[in-house]
Amino acid sequence: MKLWEFVNELKSPAYCWVDLTHELSPATPHWYGFGDLTTEVIYDFSPDCIFHSDKYVIPAGQFGTHVDAPGHFVQGARTLDQMTLKEMVYPLVVVDKSAACAANADYELTIADLQEWEQEHGPIPEGAFVAFRSDWSKRADMNNYDENNQPHYPGWKLDALHWLVEERRIGAIGHETADTDAPGANVNFAGEVYILETDRLQVELMTNLDALPPTGAVIFVTFPKVKNGVGFPARVFAVYPKE
Repeated sequence: MKLWEFVNELKSPAYCWVDLTHELSPATPHWYGFGDLTTEVIYDFSPDCIFHSDKYVIPAGQFGTHVDAPGHFVQGARTLDQMTLKEMVYPLVVVDKSAACAANADYELTIADLQEWEQEHGPIPEGAFVAFRSDWSKRADMNNYDENNQPHYPGWKLDALHWLVEERRIGAIGHETADTDAPGANVNFAGEVYILETDRLQVELMTNLDALPPTGAVIFVTFPKVKNGVGFPARVFAVYPKE
């Protein structure tokens, strides 16, 4: 009964619920190396059919707002069907570097940024999901190509990820961009390889992080139990109490 009461409390006007997921459609933002999602109506309401159904063809599991399992970059590592239920919920920390990213499209989040955040909000708790807010999801052109057709968008510094894992023992990370690493840094996915090598999941192409407080929220990362899957579109949301 206490759990049921807790659910009713969470659904009361005392709490805010924020969807951190892009809709899944042909217009969904995605990594520049993939093609577009396509849809097709395969059944529709008619005198001979009492239901509607669509076919969705996604070019890769890592499409739109998605979760990456360790096996995405680490051969033999865990896949989505091996992730535990407890890895679908975390205390949420939001690190806002949107102003710095607006000034520099190639901005990389640093240890100093994380330490500055802690000076204001306290230590990042063990097991937390740390989200890098860049406000990049608000952009119409998230790939931000230059004249040489090179994309430019923010990412994590590798040593910042090391610090979060080794010093704060976080549970997972997430960001609004399509990569862990800034493509302008030319680091060959070093940050993404590292975070997945530590047997943690990550969420990419998040949105609405600007609607969350820096601390106090809980994030839910839900995704299908795809056998041997290393990435798949996810429904991600957060809940926090109104002050």
